[in-house]
Amino acid sequence: MLAEVGAYGVNFHDNDLVPIDATPAERDRIVRDFKNALKATGIVVPMATTNLFGDPVFKDGAFTSNDPKVRAYALQKTMQAIDLGVELDAKIYVFWGGREGAETDAGKNPLEAMKRMREAMNFLCEYVREQGYNLKFALEAKPNEPRGDIYLATTGHMLAFIATLDHPEMVGVNPEVAHEHMAGLNFLHNVAQAWDAGKLFHIDLNDQNFARYDQDFRFGSHNFKQAFFLVKFLEDVGYAGPRHFDAHAYRSEDVAGVKDFATGCMRTYLILKEKAAQFNADKEIQALLAEINAEVPEMTPLLGKYSTQKAAALKTHTFDREIIAKRGLKYERLDQLVFELLMGVR
Repeated sequence: MLAEVGAYGVNFHDNDLVPIDATPAERDRIVRDFKNALKATGIVVPMATTNLFGDPVFKDGAFTSNDPKVRAYALQKTMQAIDLGVELDAKIYVFWGGREGAETDAGKNPLEAMKRMREAMNFLCEYVREQGYNLKFALEAKPNEPRGDIYLATTGHMLAFIATLDHPEMVGVNPEVAHEHMAGLNFLHNVAQAWDAGKLFHIDLNDQNFARYDQDFRFGSHNFKQAFFLVKFLEDVGYAGPRHFDAHAYRSEDVAGVKDFATGCMRTYLILKEKAAQFNADKEIQALLAEINAEVPEMTPLLGKYSTQKAAALKTHTFDREIIAKRGLKYERLDQLVFELLMGVR
């Protein structure tokens, strides 16, 4: 069906493909059939991941569980799933710690939890290196659900955590629209921060009302202006990774509706990509942006990289705060032009 609607690839948790209680023989048969299906359809597997949240054994987390047996089992399960992902040519491996959190801080020490999470990621990085796999890790943040509070709740938390690992060059982030919107955050800003850090390894596109449960709506179905600026950013900076739609059709849909959903995700992205090109070519919009961002020649010697001379010049320079403050920035006009562009009246 994905091939029918024009999709490029399919991502999966290990148990989406192989049931958690499958025998080795069942596992081999399922994987063989899946490989044949990929070959027949031309669909590829850009990313894989492990389900460390669905089975009751992970009720108190996987890598951060208080039970050493659970932590060890989580590592075993993940290594096996990494092997499967690599067998299917995945180049990115995502980690979403859906159960790595707490409902009460009485039962878990967050400092110890971070130590355990770091130990697990370091262990798995070393495993990948030892196997010689061409694989990078991407960490996915979420503030809550299914846990009351999930550790490493936002992309910013993940970026700070990555810097503490033994092999930070192997690990980036996989931001998701819905997860950052659940936290009431501006998704574009988090994506930009990840890109600036060189850590935008993968991205999950969907849609979400702010401060709701995890809705995973069709991309662009609710917050179309936010979706536009996100697509514009990804296209402008030249993001070359997968555009992964981690979303679900409305529960009201039949099979035809699911196809409409999948087609809609891709079509919306491509429409917004065209709109981004239109934005970049719009003379009035670009003239406003040029005016807003105009350089002031007398400021050039005072800005940029620090020098003793610049610091001395800045300390003696006279600024007229009242004159500077009187300047209007024309953001209202600019934002209206964006609305008109998206509504198709420009």
